[in-house]
Formats: sequence, C-alpha cells, structure tokens
Amino acid sequence: MNRADLHTHTTASDGLHKPADNVRMAAEAGLAAIGITDHDTVAGLDEARVAGRAYGIEIVPGVEISTAMDGQDIHILGYYANDRDPVFLARLASQRRVRDSRNELIVARLNELGVPLTWEDVLDAAGRDRGPDETVGRPHIAEALLRMGTVGTLQEAFDRYLAEGKPAYVLPPRIVPAEAIAWIHEAGGAAVVAHPGLYGADAAVEALLAAGGADGVEVYHSDHSAEDERRYAAMAERHGVLATGGSDFHGARKGRIYHGPIGWRTADAAVVAALRKRTSDRRTGADRKALDE
Repeated sequence: MNRADLHTHTTASDGLHKPADNVRMAAEAGLAAIGITDHDTVAGLDEARVAGRAYGIEIVPGVEISTAMDGQDIHILGYYANDRDPVFLARLASQRRVRDSRNELIVARLNELGVPLTWEDVLDAAGRDRGPDETVGRPHIAEALLRMGTVGTLQEAFDRYLAEGKPAYVLPPRIVPAEAIAWIHEAGGAAVVAHPGLYGADAAVEALLAAGGADGVEVYHSDHSAEDERRYAAMAERHGVLATGGSDFHGARKGRIYHGPIGWRTADAAVVAALRKRTSDRRTGADRKALDE
C-alpha cells in the first residue's frame, strides 16, 4: 500500500477504461495512489477524484503533453497542475487540435496506400461519443484497421503502418519539450520526461533534466529494460530530479495489455509527496511574486 502508478490512460484519451475503472483496478492492485495522465486533456480527472474517494485511493492529477524536438517525438508528463486554469486549458485545447490534424493526415496517408479507412471508422473504433475535451489517438486507428480486416492484430497495425518510420506515420509540427514544461510550471505543476527509453535520444533527455527545467524523469516504465531503469535512475540522481514510474496502462485489446497492467511499474508513494511539495513550493513562489508586483 505504499506504491503509486503514476502513468495511466482512460477513455478521455486512448485508454479503454473509464477513469473510475482505473481507480478500481488500482485499489485491487493494492496501490496507494494512481496518476490519471491522459493525452493533452484533463477531462477524466473529476470522475477519477470521485472514484478515489469511494475506493480510498489518492488521485494524482496529471496530463501527458505531446512535444517534438529535432524530429523526435517526446512526451512530457505534468502532475498537480491547476486543471481549472483557463490558460492551461486553452493550451491543452490547442494541442488537441494538432492531434486531430495528425489523425486526419494518418487517415489520408492510409488512403494513399490503398487502405479505404474513413474518419467515421476511427470514431466508431473509439467507442462512445467523445466529448469536446477528449482525444483520439493511434490506438483507435489501429483498432479501426483491425476491425476492417486490414491487419490481424493491433501490433501489426503499428508495425506495418503507424509506428515511427512506417508509411502512415505522421509527426505534425508540435511545441518543443521546454514549452510544455513551462506550461506545466506556469499552471503550478511538476514536469516529468515520460518513458525516455522509447526515444533513443538520451542526450536530449539529459538536456531537459540539466537545463530544460524538468522536475523528474520516468525511470520505471512497462517498456523499460532493467538496464534502462538503472541508466535513468542514475541520470535522475546526477541531476537531482525525481525518479517516477508508471505502467502507461491503456487497457487490454484482444487480450493484449498495452503497455502494461495497472501497478506493473510504480514509484514509491514518497515520490507523490515529493511531487506535491514541488508544486506547493512553486505555487507559493508564484503567489509571493504576485504580491511583490
């Protein structure tokens, strides 16, 4: 009961389970806390908070912001940012517009490759009607391809079409990681570099920790090897930043859990307290600056 899974996704973005379901699974896994970190949206947080009270699980409010640097897709996790801040919400809305444009370009690329996928097919694969603050992602496109029989598995959809370097992969113009970090800080939150082992760009990750202002790095992740974890733990210690961890749970599709089940990778609950302290100090500093002005 002293562990926290700080990286999970819900139906507010490209997860398969409602926020309340994630919280229930966290309780069943014996966790003390769970992070709700949907892509470019905080739409799932209110439901998660209600469930957290019901199950006795601490909710770590979060978001995963998509950025790019030197042609490399890099994601930044934001924790304890003020999810009522109108400026922060407007910035996330701008991110969702970029994401929608990227998805439409992927569908167009697939059409050029002779795959007769439509945007309506993707929305059907996403399931329920999606609210204005919710997002659609590549897993939904993969599901649509599976439903129409173009691929035999979701992994095949990524391997043949959707993964980086594949024919339908699209990297739209995105903000740089430092800008996402600034957004999170300005909303009073703590910024963490997500799953660095997926990038093959350790120098860029280290720069974000050394001079980019990141508060931490996701050391423990379902797709990290033991060597990855040792390397990023040492990197976190070297720069005096937090070492976080999470499953990156998206749900089970056709029996395959993507990336791992809730609780598969975690951080000590003390990390949650450290994240809260960083954000508390940051908000106190902002309040003090406002008073000085």
